Amino acid sequence: MSARTRLSTAFVGTEIVASGSLEGVALALKERLRHDPTASPMVFDDATGLPIDLDLRGTDEAVVQRLDDHSVHRAKPQVRAAGRPRLGVVAREVSLLPRHWDWLNSQPGGASVALRRLVDEARHAKPVADKIRRAREATYRFMTAVAGNERGYEEATRALFAGSSARYYALIDHWPAGVKLYAGKLALEAFEEER
Repeated sequence: MSARTRLSTAFVGTEIVASGSLEGVALALKERLRHDPTASPMVFDDATGLPIDLDLRGTDEAVVQRLDDHSVHRAKPQVRAAGRPRLGVVAREVSLLPRHWDWLNSQPGGASVALRRLVDEARHAKPVADKIRRAREATYRFMTAVAGNERGYEEATRALFAGSSARYYALIDHWPAGVKLYAGKLALEAFEEER
């Protein structure tokens, strides 16, 4: 998914002002700021709940071009390292105790093969739990940024991580409409009983 098509939602205060592809959201915000230059928009990535910093200066084309460059600026610098780059293998450092290295080195194929196998097994063992965890973290990030001063915020956070959907939704029910809607949307995958 390119930076342009990444799904996002923009707020001005507690009001949702745009939602959809990052390109559409950026252009809608640019138009909003043309009419209300004092507005302080916040944009959130719908998948992670992380804020997205947009530069809305210049022409529409310039804004869209910066979106394409956005992922380049945020990416870690590429360093030529050991590994098999053509296959996507990247060498990184792992710190383990000597007994862990001894066990890994005794495995068929050596430490690298054993580590890759263990990671793949862990990824496939609990895909539902991982999805729930990611949804909770995304919801929490957004709530912390926008709803931290709302009544019941701390209790709603506890309900979110405790997996109590009924309590969570009851606690956010009196929040401003846009905040409640988005916090509910991000939390759709956050509760086991909803599956």
